[in-house]
Amino acid sequence: MKAQHQFDPQTLMEQARNILRQNDRGGYTVPTERLYPYQWNWDSAICALGWQSFDEARAWKEIRMLLKGQWSNGMLPHIVFHQDSPDYFPNADVWNVSEACFPHGVEHPPTSGISQPPVLATCVRKLWEAGKQTSTENGDVKLICEKILNWHRWFWSARDPENTGLVRVLHPWESGMDNSPAWDGALARVPSTQNASYVRQDTSLIDAHQRPLQKEYDRYLYLVEILRDKDYDSRAISQDFPFRVIDVGLNSILQRANLDLKAMLDQFGMRSECQELEARIELTQNAFTKLWDPQHEHFYNRDEFTGELIRVPTSACFLPLFAGLAGNEQVSKMVSTLENWMDQKFLLVPST
Repeated sequence: MKAQHQFDPQTLMEQARNILRQNDRGGYTVPTERLYPYQWNWDSAICALGWQSFDEARAWKEIRMLLKGQWSNGMLPHIVFHQDSPDYFPNADVWNVSEACFPHGVEHPPTSGISQPPVLATCVRKLWEAGKQTSTENGDVKLICEKILNWHRWFWSARDPENTGLVRVLHPWESGMDNSPAWDGALARVPSTQNASYVRQDTSLIDAHQRPLQKEYDRYLYLVEILRDKDYDSRAISQDFPFRVIDVGLNSILQRANLDLKAMLDQFGMRSECQELEARIELTQNAFTKLWDPQHEHFYNRDEFTGELIRVPTSACFLPLFAGLAGNEQVSKMVSTLENWMDQKFLLVPST
């Protein structure tokens, strides 16, 4: 019998903390040096949980730095460009977000023009409930929660204008699972950028085989250009926009975030806001059944352009469990699928 590797939890913990320290850029954490040299939305929220284990004040600073990039309409971008770097494309100049997008008279860093899965409320709740010190007053947490609520409202209006209960993504990067095979069909409809002169930086920093194909990147950039030309105004984005996908992962994370945000706002006595969240939670709960495929026993993404489910099983298909969106029978079938995958010696939840 082969010897099992022994991992000392304390050693692993210290290694993880050292990575956070090495990637600290004065109040925000980069996902990795050079390849991702800015503050990324959901990466940053999750990093805050790591900081909380040994530096609670630094954890809250991570959250405040992220919120510096929030737009006046509530949108919280997926990248906040706190400083310049030659190592990343598309940079702030490519996104070219107008000053009109930001609160008037408030100093802010440049940002991208799309969002990312909203794990922030869930992470903030964990930070608040696990706080060992008094580094953040309740009033500060309430203000943070109000900013998060405005972000969720943006999702409801800008990414679900028909008020169906399910929000769409307009770029694979908004899903957080950038080049998942689940997007191949929808992305194939997207034209390529006409900007033949742009230079990717990622493939010079890491093996190109581990990065998206050039034809994919050409389409990513085309979507950025169209959104930029529309000033990122959801009202100006027509129904023929080439990439419109209902993402199981993002919708599940948003549902969980709504539940966690409501739990916090309830402690602040914000009854009308809690009622607003309750209504949205119920709307999503009812709408989510449309993403279940009884034949394959999976929740699937849906291509809004065709109206068809995208029958590619990914790790995101299990996130309805995280959000409490699966009924008892669905939970049983999803657990059976996981057990079947384990029997085949897969990692428990492979990405695809």
